[in-house]
Amino acid sequence: MDAYFRDIYQFASHAWPDQPAPYDWSKISRIQARGFLVEVQKSGAMPTTTGRKLSSLRSFYKFLLRESLVKVNPFSGLPQPKKNRNLPQILSPAEVERLLIAPRKAYEQSGHQDPFHGYQVLRDTAILEVLYSSGIRLSELTGLREDRVDLISGVIRVLGKGRKERMCPLGDPAVNALHEALVAKERFVQYMEVHPNPKELFLNKLGGGISNRSIQRMMKVMLSAANLPPDLYPHALRHSFATHLLDAGADLRSVQELLGHSSLSTTQIYTHVSIERMKEVYKKAHPRAGAQG
Repeated sequence: MDAYFRDIYQFASHAWPDQPAPYDWSKISRIQARGFLVEVQKSGAMPTTTGRKLSSLRSFYKFLLRESLVKVNPFSGLPQPKKNRNLPQILSPAEVERLLIAPRKAYEQSGHQDPFHGYQVLRDTAILEVLYSSGIRLSELTGLREDRVDLISGVIRVLGKGRKERMCPLGDPAVNALHEALVAKERFVQYMEVHPNPKELFLNKLGGGISNRSIQRMMKVMLSAANLPPDLYPHALRHSFATHLLDAGADLRSVQELLGHSSLSTTQIYTHVSIERMKEVYKKAHPRAGAQG
Protein backbone atom coordinates (compact mmCIF):
# COMPACT_ATOMS: atom_id res chain seq x y z
CA MET A 1 0.00 0.00 0.00
CA ASP A 2 2.90 2.37 0.74
CA ALA A 3 4.19 1.88 -2.82
CA TYR A 4 0.69 2.68 -4.15
CA PHE A 5 0.62 6.06 -2.40
CA ARG A 6 4.24 6.81 -3.34
CA ASP A 7 3.40 6.23 -7.01
CA ILE A 8 0.42 8.60 -6.83
CA TYR A 9 2.50 11.23 -5.05
CA GLN A 10 5.28 10.90 -7.64
CA PHE A 11 2.81 11.43 -10.47
CA ALA A 12 1.28 14.46 -8.72
CA SER A 13 4.77 15.96 -8.35
CA HIS A 14 5.33 15.37 -12.05
CA ALA A 15 1.97 16.84 -13.14
CA TRP A 16 1.93 19.80 -10.73
CA PRO A 17 5.58 20.46 -9.82
CA ASP A 18 4.95 23.89 -8.28
CA GLN A 19 1.39 23.51 -7.08
CA PRO A 20 0.25 22.27 -3.65
CA ALA A 21 -2.72 19.94 -3.13
CA PRO A 22 -5.60 19.64 -3.76
CA TYR A 23 -5.24 18.73 -7.45
CA ASP A 24 -7.75 18.63 -10.26
CA TRP A 25 -7.22 15.04 -11.43
CA SER A 26 -9.77 15.51 -14.22
CA LYS A 27 -7.37 17.82 -16.06
CA ILE A 28 -4.83 15.04 -16.75
CA SER A 29 -4.66 13.99 -20.40
CA ARG A 30 -3.59 10.69 -21.90
CA ILE A 31 -0.50 12.44 -23.29
CA GLN A 32 0.51 13.55 -19.77
CA ALA A 33 -0.05 10.02 -18.46
CA ARG A 34 2.13 8.53 -21.18
CA GLY A 35 4.76 11.24 -20.68
CA PHE A 36 5.05 10.36 -16.99
CA LEU A 37 5.72 6.70 -17.80
CA VAL A 38 8.32 7.67 -20.40
CA GLU A 39 10.08 9.86 -17.83
CA VAL A 40 10.09 6.98 -15.32
CA GLN A 41 11.64 4.67 -17.90
CA LYS A 42 14.26 7.23 -18.89
CA SER A 43 15.25 7.59 -15.24
CA GLY A 44 16.51 4.00 -15.39
CA ALA A 45 13.60 2.27 -13.66
CA MET A 46 13.16 -1.44 -14.31
CA PRO A 47 10.17 -2.44 -16.48
CA THR A 48 8.60 -4.09 -13.42
CA THR A 49 8.80 -0.80 -11.50
CA THR A 50 7.30 1.18 -14.37
CA GLY A 51 4.57 -1.43 -14.71
CA ARG A 52 3.75 -1.18 -11.00
CA LYS A 53 3.38 2.62 -11.26
CA LEU A 54 1.09 2.21 -14.24
CA SER A 55 -1.06 -0.28 -12.30
CA SER A 56 -1.18 2.02 -9.26
CA LEU A 57 -2.32 5.04 -11.25
CA ARG A 58 -4.77 3.03 -13.33
CA SER A 59 -6.35 1.72 -10.10
CA PHE A 60 -6.36 5.21 -8.58
CA TYR A 61 -8.27 6.58 -11.56
CA LYS A 62 -10.75 3.71 -11.39
CA PHE A 63 -11.48 4.85 -7.84
CA LEU A 64 -11.89 8.46 -9.02
CA LEU A 65 -14.30 7.28 -11.74
CA ARG A 66 -16.41 5.40 -9.20
CA GLU A 67 -16.53 8.53 -7.06
CA SER A 68 -17.52 10.60 -10.13
CA LEU A 69 -14.48 12.85 -9.63
CA VAL A 70 -13.24 12.29 -13.19
CA LYS A 71 -14.91 11.27 -16.44
CA VAL A 72 -12.05 9.29 -18.07
CA ASN A 73 -9.10 7.20 -16.97
CA PRO A 74 -6.04 8.55 -18.83
CA PHE A 75 -4.02 5.47 -17.86
CA SER A 76 -6.57 3.02 -19.28
CA GLY A 77 -5.28 1.18 -22.32
CA LEU A 78 -1.65 2.23 -21.94
CA PRO A 79 0.54 -0.83 -22.60
CA GLN A 80 2.56 -2.48 -19.87
CA PRO A 81 6.30 -1.92 -20.41
CA LYS A 82 8.04 -4.87 -21.97
CA LYS A 83 10.28 -6.83 -19.65
CA ASN A 84 13.97 -6.86 -20.47
CA ARG A 85 14.99 -9.88 -22.49
CA ASN A 86 18.35 -11.47 -21.92
CA LEU A 87 19.90 -10.96 -25.32
CA PRO A 88 22.33 -13.67 -26.44
CA GLN A 89 26.05 -13.01 -26.31
CA ILE A 90 27.54 -12.54 -29.73
CA LEU A 91 30.93 -11.84 -31.25
CA SER A 92 31.61 -9.19 -33.85
CA PRO A 93 32.89 -10.42 -37.24
CA ALA A 94 36.39 -9.23 -36.29
CA GLU A 95 36.23 -11.13 -32.99
CA VAL A 96 35.08 -14.27 -34.80
CA GLU A 97 38.11 -13.99 -37.10
CA ARG A 98 40.41 -13.79 -34.07
CA LEU A 99 38.79 -16.86 -32.56
CA LEU A 100 39.05 -18.88 -35.77
CA ILE A 101 42.82 -18.45 -35.99
CA ALA A 102 43.32 -19.07 -32.26
CA PRO A 103 43.96 -22.86 -32.53
CA ARG A 104 47.06 -22.33 -34.68
CA LYS A 105 48.26 -19.64 -32.29
CA ALA A 106 47.68 -21.88 -29.25
CA TYR A 107 49.34 -24.83 -30.98
CA GLU A 108 52.46 -22.80 -31.80
CA GLN A 109 52.71 -21.73 -28.17
CA SER A 110 52.40 -25.30 -26.88
CA GLY A 111 55.42 -26.57 -28.85
CA HIS A 112 54.01 -30.14 -29.11
CA GLN A 113 54.86 -32.06 -32.26
CA ASP A 114 53.21 -35.51 -31.80
CA PRO A 115 50.53 -36.78 -34.22
CA PHE A 116 47.61 -36.01 -31.90
CA HIS A 117 48.59 -32.36 -31.48
CA GLY A 118 49.12 -32.12 -35.22
CA TYR A 119 45.57 -33.37 -35.65
CA GLN A 120 44.24 -31.34 -32.71
CA VAL A 121 45.03 -27.92 -34.14
CA LEU A 122 43.33 -28.75 -37.45
CA ARG A 123 40.41 -30.44 -35.68
CA ASP A 124 39.81 -27.46 -33.37
CA THR A 125 40.04 -25.03 -36.28
CA ALA A 126 37.49 -27.09 -38.20
CA ILE A 127 35.17 -27.30 -35.18
CA LEU A 128 35.10 -23.52 -34.77
CA GLU A 129 34.74 -22.95 -38.52
CA VAL A 130 31.81 -25.38 -38.77
CA LEU A 131 30.03 -23.96 -35.71
CA TYR A 132 30.20 -20.43 -37.11
CA SER A 133 29.66 -21.34 -40.77
CA SER A 134 26.58 -23.49 -40.19
CA GLY A 135 25.15 -22.19 -36.91
CA ILE A 136 24.52 -25.72 -35.67
CA ARG A 137 24.19 -26.57 -31.98
CA LEU A 138 27.12 -28.08 -30.10
CA SER A 139 25.26 -31.37 -29.60
CA GLU A 140 24.54 -31.47 -33.34
CA LEU A 141 28.24 -31.02 -34.08
CA THR A 142 29.41 -33.78 -31.72
CA GLY A 143 26.78 -36.06 -33.26
CA LEU A 144 28.15 -35.57 -36.79
CA ARG A 145 29.55 -38.58 -38.61
CA GLU A 146 31.69 -38.60 -41.70
CA ASP A 147 28.90 -39.96 -43.90
CA ARG A 148 26.84 -36.84 -43.12
CA VAL A 149 29.43 -34.49 -44.60
CA ASP A 150 29.57 -33.65 -48.31
CA LEU A 151 32.67 -31.56 -48.90
CA ILE A 152 32.07 -31.40 -52.65
CA SER A 153 28.66 -29.78 -52.25
CA GLY A 154 29.64 -27.98 -49.06
CA VAL A 155 26.71 -29.35 -47.08
CA ILE A 156 26.26 -31.27 -43.83
CA ARG A 157 23.20 -33.29 -42.80
CA VAL A 158 22.37 -32.51 -39.18
CA LEU A 159 20.08 -34.33 -36.77
CA GLY A 160 18.45 -31.61 -34.67
CA LYS A 161 15.96 -31.62 -31.83
CA GLY A 162 13.35 -34.32 -32.17
CA ARG A 163 15.77 -36.10 -34.52
CA LYS A 164 14.63 -33.85 -37.34
CA GLU A 165 17.16 -33.77 -40.16
CA ARG A 166 18.09 -30.59 -41.96
CA MET A 167 20.71 -29.59 -44.50
CA CYS A 168 23.20 -26.92 -43.47
CA PRO A 169 25.50 -25.23 -45.99
CA LEU A 170 29.17 -24.59 -45.25
CA GLY A 171 31.29 -21.72 -46.49
CA ASP A 172 34.57 -22.37 -48.31
CA PRO A 173 36.77 -21.69 -45.22
CA ALA A 174 34.83 -24.33 -43.25
CA VAL A 175 35.03 -26.83 -46.12
CA ASN A 176 38.79 -26.31 -46.43
CA ALA A 177 39.28 -26.60 -42.66
CA LEU A 178 37.26 -29.82 -42.60
CA HIS A 179 39.26 -31.27 -45.47
CA GLU A 180 42.55 -30.56 -43.66
CA ALA A 181 41.18 -31.99 -40.41
CA LEU A 182 40.05 -35.22 -42.11
CA VAL A 183 43.49 -35.73 -43.72
CA ALA A 184 45.14 -35.21 -40.32
CA LYS A 185 42.55 -37.48 -38.69
CA GLU A 186 43.51 -40.33 -41.03
CA ARG A 187 47.19 -39.96 -40.03
CA PHE A 188 46.24 -39.83 -36.36
CA VAL A 189 44.10 -43.00 -36.64
CA GLN A 190 47.01 -44.87 -38.23
CA TYR A 191 49.35 -43.69 -35.48
CA MET A 192 46.94 -44.66 -32.70
CA GLU A 193 46.08 -48.01 -34.30
CA VAL A 194 42.46 -47.45 -33.31
CA HIS A 195 39.46 -48.55 -35.34
CA PRO A 196 40.56 -48.34 -38.99
CA ASN A 197 37.65 -46.11 -40.00
CA PRO A 198 36.13 -44.16 -37.08
CA LYS A 199 32.70 -42.89 -38.07
CA GLU A 200 32.66 -39.90 -35.75
CA LEU A 201 33.67 -36.72 -37.55
CA PHE A 202 35.83 -35.34 -34.73
CA LEU A 203 37.93 -37.53 -32.43
CA ASN A 204 39.44 -37.11 -28.96
CA LYS A 205 42.99 -38.16 -28.06
CA LEU A 206 41.85 -41.72 -27.34
CA GLY A 207 40.30 -42.14 -30.77
CA GLY A 208 36.67 -41.83 -29.66
CA GLY A 209 34.17 -39.17 -30.57
CA ILE A 210 34.83 -35.77 -28.99
CA SER A 211 32.36 -34.72 -26.27
CA ASN A 212 30.49 -31.48 -25.68
CA ARG A 213 32.49 -30.90 -22.52
CA SER A 214 35.80 -31.29 -24.34
CA ILE A 215 34.77 -28.67 -26.89
CA GLN A 216 33.68 -26.31 -24.10
CA ARG A 217 37.12 -26.69 -22.47
CA MET A 218 38.79 -26.13 -25.84
CA MET A 219 36.71 -22.98 -26.31
CA LYS A 220 38.06 -21.53 -23.05
CA VAL A 221 41.64 -22.05 -24.26
CA MET A 222 40.89 -20.44 -27.62
CA LEU A 223 39.13 -17.46 -26.05
CA SER A 224 42.21 -16.84 -23.96
CA ALA A 225 44.51 -17.16 -27.00
CA ALA A 226 42.28 -14.70 -28.92
CA ASN A 227 42.08 -12.29 -25.96
CA LEU A 228 38.27 -12.55 -25.85
CA PRO A 229 35.88 -12.66 -22.85
CA PRO A 230 36.35 -15.96 -20.98
CA ASP A 231 32.64 -16.43 -20.19
CA LEU A 232 31.60 -17.20 -23.77
CA TYR A 233 30.40 -20.67 -24.75
CA PRO A 234 30.43 -22.43 -28.13
CA HIS A 235 26.77 -21.43 -28.48
CA ALA A 236 27.97 -17.83 -28.94
CA LEU A 237 29.05 -18.84 -32.44
CA ARG A 238 25.49 -19.95 -33.22
CA HIS A 239 24.19 -16.62 -31.92
CA SER A 240 26.81 -14.76 -33.96
CA PHE A 241 25.94 -16.77 -37.08
CA ALA A 242 22.26 -15.78 -36.87
CA THR A 243 22.90 -12.14 -35.97
CA HIS A 244 25.46 -11.61 -38.72
CA LEU A 245 23.10 -13.10 -41.30
CA LEU A 246 20.30 -10.74 -40.26
CA ASP A 247 22.71 -7.80 -40.17
CA ALA A 248 23.62 -8.60 -43.77
CA GLY A 249 19.97 -8.63 -44.88
CA ALA A 250 18.97 -12.31 -44.62
CA ASP A 251 15.25 -12.84 -44.10
CA LEU A 252 14.04 -14.21 -40.79
CA ARG A 253 12.37 -17.30 -42.24
CA SER A 254 15.59 -18.46 -43.92
CA VAL A 255 17.54 -17.98 -40.68
CA GLN A 256 14.86 -19.98 -38.87
CA GLU A 257 15.34 -22.90 -41.27
CA LEU A 258 19.12 -22.75 -41.02
CA LEU A 259 18.97 -22.79 -37.21
CA GLY A 260 16.40 -25.60 -37.12
CA HIS A 261 13.93 -23.61 -34.99
CA SER A 262 10.41 -25.06 -34.99
CA SER A 263 8.92 -21.65 -34.16
CA LEU A 264 9.68 -18.32 -35.81
CA SER A 265 9.26 -16.57 -32.45
CA THR A 266 12.41 -18.34 -31.20
CA THR A 267 14.40 -16.87 -34.08
CA GLN A 268 13.01 -13.38 -33.51
CA ILE A 269 15.32 -12.86 -30.50
CA TYR A 270 18.07 -12.20 -33.06
CA THR A 271 16.13 -9.32 -34.56
CA HIS A 272 16.27 -7.68 -31.12
CA VAL A 273 20.04 -8.19 -31.10
CA SER A 274 20.34 -6.58 -34.53
CA ILE A 275 18.17 -3.64 -33.46
CA GLU A 276 20.27 -3.12 -30.32
CA ARG A 277 23.45 -3.18 -32.41
CA MET A 278 21.87 -0.71 -34.82
CA LYS A 279 20.98 1.59 -31.93
CA GLU A 280 24.55 1.42 -30.60
CA VAL A 281 25.92 2.41 -34.01
CA TYR A 282 23.37 5.22 -34.24
CA LYS A 283 24.25 6.59 -30.81
CA LYS A 284 27.96 6.57 -31.63
CA ALA A 285 27.66 8.01 -35.13
CA HIS A 286 24.73 10.41 -35.24
CA PRO A 287 25.55 13.97 -34.13
CA ARG A 288 22.17 14.41 -32.43
CA ALA A 289 21.68 10.92 -31.03
CA GLY A 290 22.58 11.88 -27.46
CA ALA A 291 21.03 14.34 -25.05
CA GLN A 292 21.46 17.95 -26.09
CA GLY A 293 22.95 20.40 -23.62
